[in-house]
Amino acid sequence: MAEAHTIHVDIVSAEGELFSGDAAMVFAPASQGDLGIAPRHAPLLTLLKPGEVIVQTPDGQKHHFFVGGGALEVQPNKVSVLADTAIRAKDLDEAAALEAKQRAEEALKDKSGKISQAEALAELVRATEQLKLIQRLRKTRS
Repeated sequence: MAEAHTIHVDIVSAEGELFSGDAAMVFAPASQGDLGIAPRHAPLLTLLKPGEVIVQTPDGQKHHFFVGGGALEVQPNKVSVLADTAIRAKDLDEAAALEAKQRAEEALKDKSGKISQAEALAELVRATEQLKLIQRLRKTRS
């Protein structure tokens, strides 16, 4: 049983489980704004927007993840992140994100309808958020 000052966190996507363990704090990009979730948080169900999920473990370590969207469920002793796509931030590929951003920008200019404008915008947002996270992590490592 987890201690009272921790909350169990599961981060999963279609590709599999990325994280399962106890945390002192969880930060997530909810659709209506960023959330900070501590143990014994009030129950909550919300959509996630593309961005960074941070899990701070009881020993003070921070684990960074990128989610492409999904859902977040909070219970007093458990947080579940059900992501459309998720990847450990350290595994993000800057070149692939730049390429995806460029493809999305070109698709937005191309009105011929190979992919919908909504799909292109969603891809642009995901790629832009990945690049922001890569840059933010690069600054913290310096």
